[in-house]
Amino acid sequence: MSIKTICIYGAGALGGAFAANIAHALQGKVEVSVIARGAQLAAIREQGLSVIYDNEAFPAISARVTATDDPSSLPPQDLVITGLKGHQLSAAADGIASLLHPQTRVMMILNGIPWWYFHQDETSGFAERQLPQLDPDGKLWTLIDPKRVIGCVAYQGAEVIQPGRTKLNGKGHFFLGEPNGKLSADLQAVADLLGQAGLDIRPTARIRDEIWAKLRGNAAFNPISALTRALMVDLMANPELAQMVRKIMNEVQAVGIALGCRFQRSADEQFASANGFGPVKTSMLQDLIAGKALEIIPLNGMVVELGKLTNVPTPICDTILTLAQQLDVENRR
Repeated sequence: MSIKTICIYGAGALGGAFAANIAHALQGKVEVSVIARGAQLAAIREQGLSVIYDNEAFPAISARVTATDDPSSLPPQDLVITGLKGHQLSAAADGIASLLHPQTRVMMILNGIPWWYFHQDETSGFAERQLPQLDPDGKLWTLIDPKRVIGCVAYQGAEVIQPGRTKLNGKGHFFLGEPNGKLSADLQAVADLLGQAGLDIRPTARIRDEIWAKLRGNAAFNPISALTRALMVDLMANPELAQMVRKIMNEVQAVGIALGCRFQRSADEQFASANGFGPVKTSMLQDLIAGKALEIIPLNGMVVELGKLTNVPTPICDTILTLAQQLDVENRR
């Protein structure tokens, strides 16, 4: 796989950080473009992208990139990296498809269950099952094609502190994997390129394990933080809320195991490690404050749906889903 052109589709907090890192480190080696909109687009066009860290040991970076809100204005790309949330992807299917040539790979940075989850999945018994909750009209499946996808699970806190400027919580790491579990030449080419950009990339043959490992925390902390407007440190300091977090983690783990997932750590071990989190504002709380649609279905909604599919009860997730969906309606109203 030759990677000379890269488009980051959705240059928000994490997408913008990816674009800035790649453009800064690989200037002259690859052409970097971004799809953005509104104030973010205007700022990128005017002053470029910049990234700062909450730890002064890491230097700030800045970079200039081609920025547009019209993907059809760009030529086909060798690599497309999506920075959109799961509930935003279906509406972007046509735009993403306009950037593809026959060999283009699409690296999707997603929280929660992705639309392509069951493609070439040999462990669940549901191979090639589509998920209309995430891809209502099947456009992602048909226009992008899950064969193009490289999954990405990101462990990196990020927040847009002003248009064009992202703040990162330290240096994160990123798991990359093919849906079929192969450590392919394409996967290694993408990992090598992003590694040259200074990113901590970890190829894996079991990307679904990493999806569930992160979802176990996200499905608990994200909606509860939005419902309470509490930071993660404050959630863990409240005994009743902390126990709700623990129960959700156990429900998510049970559904993941039923689908063939292997967890390297138990839910109790992950819960114990959460006591070390500081004043972190979850991505769902950030979206709530900004008046944006909440990422409910890829996180909690799919835990409930896949629980039904596997006959695993999820009573706490059911309740949280109902409350969070109504919060989303009222917040956007």
